[in-house]
Amino acid sequence: MIHLGKTNTLTILRKTAPGMFLGDDENEVVLLPNKYIEPEFEIGEKIEVFVYKDSEDRLIATRLKPFVEVNQFAYLNVSEVSRIGAFLDWGLEKDVFVPFKEQKQKMFEGHNYVVYIYIDELTERIVASSKINKFISNDLLTVKQGDEVDLLVYNETNLGFTCVINGVHKGLIYHDDIYTDIAIGDQTKGYIKLIREGNLIDLSLQKIGFKHVLSSTELILDYLTKHDGYLELNDKSSPDLIERRFNMSKATFKKSIGILYRQRKITIHEDGVRLVYPTNEITNI
Repeated sequence: MIHLGKTNTLTILRKTAPGMFLGDDENEVVLLPNKYIEPEFEIGEKIEVFVYKDSEDRLIATRLKPFVEVNQFAYLNVSEVSRIGAFLDWGLEKDVFVPFKEQKQKMFEGHNYVVYIYIDELTERIVASSKINKFISNDLLTVKQGDEVDLLVYNETNLGFTCVINGVHKGLIYHDDIYTDIAIGDQTKGYIKLIREGNLIDLSLQKIGFKHVLSSTELILDYLTKHDGYLELNDKSSPDLIERRFNMSKATFKKSIGILYRQRKITIHEDGVRLVYPTNEITNI
């Protein structure tokens, strides 16, 4: 069947004055207007189109690709606010509508908001909602501690930033665990740090445990290699200096240089850390 709000692969059935009619295996059809038709299109050819409803509520196909599809989250800009709600730019000629009742907070023109795109059951129209918690659940988790996941940051609290996890769950990155710039609307990779009682999920932007430390040692080695084998930080340096240089905590930094020291890859001094070059590299200098 033809899926509203999704990219469909359909067959070109016939050419008419307003455009080409496309169909699926169940004899459903939709119009692709002339402005989206390429000269090389032929009857019987299969093409990808996005299907939505035009201003008169008719199914219509487009070759334009929206920023987001139905049943997905996105960070979108408000193009207009009217007496009935807000309209968001989602990459198509017709904006997507957010009724006032689906706005977690009042929306303003020119501002961006994280929203969920879905089909309203009563009107069968594509709409958006900024009430994110309605569309995610931690009742049945599909992730476990240590997993790498896709994150979309959608709210900030006194504790940290709340994120949508893999488009289905929610979790929190505590302010104390953030060592880089982060903002609402950011999409990034993250890790399941801890699953607590009640399926509450703590998140991290760094790899968990020993994998995180290994990643940090690689970061420090890379810095030393690019800076003549010298780093002006050591285990006595302030947390702020370490965070500004490597976006990591002092505890992780100390573990990392400890591993490198035991591997005899560095030496630790009062003024910083120095790289130990292999004998053959020293000979060639």
